[in-house]
Amino acid sequence: MDPASIPYCGPAPIPADWMMRWNLDPWLLLALGIAALVAVRRQAAGPFWFGFGLIALLFVSPLCALSSALFSVRVAHHIVLTAVAAPLLALGLPRLRPRGGAALWVAAHILAFWIWHAPAPYGYALAHDGVFWLMQLSLLATALGFWASLRSSSPPLAIGLLLVMMVQMGLIGALITFAGTPLYLPHLATTTAWGLGPLEDQQLAGLIMWAPAAALYLGAALWTGWHLLGEPRRVAG
Repeated sequence: MDPASIPYCGPAPIPADWMMRWNLDPWLLLALGIAALVAVRRQAAGPFWFGFGLIALLFVSPLCALSSALFSVRVAHHIVLTAVAAPLLALGLPRLRPRGGAALWVAAHILAFWIWHAPAPYGYALAHDGVFWLMQLSLLATALGFWASLRSSSPPLAIGLLLVMMVQMGLIGALITFAGTPLYLPHLATTTAWGLGPLEDQQLAGLIMWAPAAALYLGAALWTGWHLLGEPRRVAG
């Protein structure tokens, strides 16, 4: 990666100015506007708009700029995008039926997650705007396909796939946490203003994947299991 390259979200901010770093990219705002119009025409339900609002917050608010400084924020950004916003979008689009089974979608999502959190592809994405958007859109699209495909899966299969997601998230989080050296070159010189060394920032990112992110999939699996156990009682009643 060229050290002079500027990430899509802009140069890494410092604590004194990051709250003023709103991203008003006209192409991004146009894309969000078009997506909103399409959703209105398709009569998207309430959960969709909560997910849409989260996506707008991630890419328009100063959180976008902060992710240029801290890998831990970038990881949190991706977790909210794929494990919070994506299921809300799927819930608000009940007619969405992705082709292929849920197992195929979970495999595609895991592959995308591992590719884009490997040091070399990640660094390339921060150096090239087109690759940055390929990263974001592939993570969101595979996550949306996964969550939407769970609707047509049997509850035991859905629970199993959610647990697979939980385990793989914990695995990649552990690998990042216990790496002995900083792996992500774009953040070698961007974390000290925030009171973190690059290795500490990386370890925090790994912990976010390992615990909170994995917990989201575990919670979804438990919720599915709870409803599965409740089904016989509803039928019997």
